[in-house]
Amino acid sequence: MDVYEYFPDADFFREHWQVREWRHACAILKTDFPQEWEDITEALTEFRLRTHQIIVGGGRKSLVAEAIDSALLDPSRGWEERKFDTHVVVDGNDRASPTHKVDCYKNHVGLEVEWNNKDPFFDRDLNNFRLLFDLRVLSVGVIVTRKDELQDIFEGLGRGASYGASTTHMGRLIPRIEGGGGGGCPILVFGISKALYVEETKDEAEAALERYRRGKDEEREALRRSREQDRDARRRQQPVPRGLRRAR
Repeated sequence: MDVYEYFPDADFFREHWQVREWRHACAILKTDFPQEWEDITEALTEFRLRTHQIIVGGGRKSLVAEAIDSALLDPSRGWEERKFDTHVVVDGNDRASPTHKVDCYKNHVGLEVEWNNKDPFFDRDLNNFRLLFDLRVLSVGVIVTRKDELQDIFEGLGRGASYGASTTHMGRLIPRIEGGGGGGCPILVFGISKALYVEETKDEAEAALERYRRGKDEEREALRRSREQDRDARRRQQPVPRGLRRAR
């Protein structure tokens, strides 16, 4: 069966996304995890790659990853960032065996976005999916990255050097999966294509970046106030030493 026939809008995904699956990932998602499948396909249908997301400098998380993650992590959908506390017992000795956190997780389905990291991040993600699958807490692993053809757009924007051959893209991911990097875990991967690109004028891109930076400043300020309120609340809950009470 053509992999695109699993999608609610096969023509859209055929035109806009490169899709590859291993171990019947699409059939498992559509049959056993219909809500998670709907969440993923809706988020990817809504996504567009915009100029400002390409030209912005690096950080902890790219704007592309933020856009896709935020669509899934919307409270109404029920996805979450998840870290599992795993241990191995050898001859009665309990040893921590930590796994890496999954950026988007819901009901045994995990999704990672690798837009422009160093390509060993693929090894980390696949190994994590393999371990969690073997531990029966993950049924399907999903990775969203970029098609190799986007390099033409990066070069046109003067950003080609920032998206080198050794960064995360489909050409680096597929050989790893075909080489068994994901073990027995069903894997589904998506590559962002040129068809998703929305070119912005210089003014539009700068305005979008300004809105993004302003939003980040507001988030940091809100986090700072929240931490201050937590500290104040803890201080009020602390008992007053006896000596100070007598002095009053």
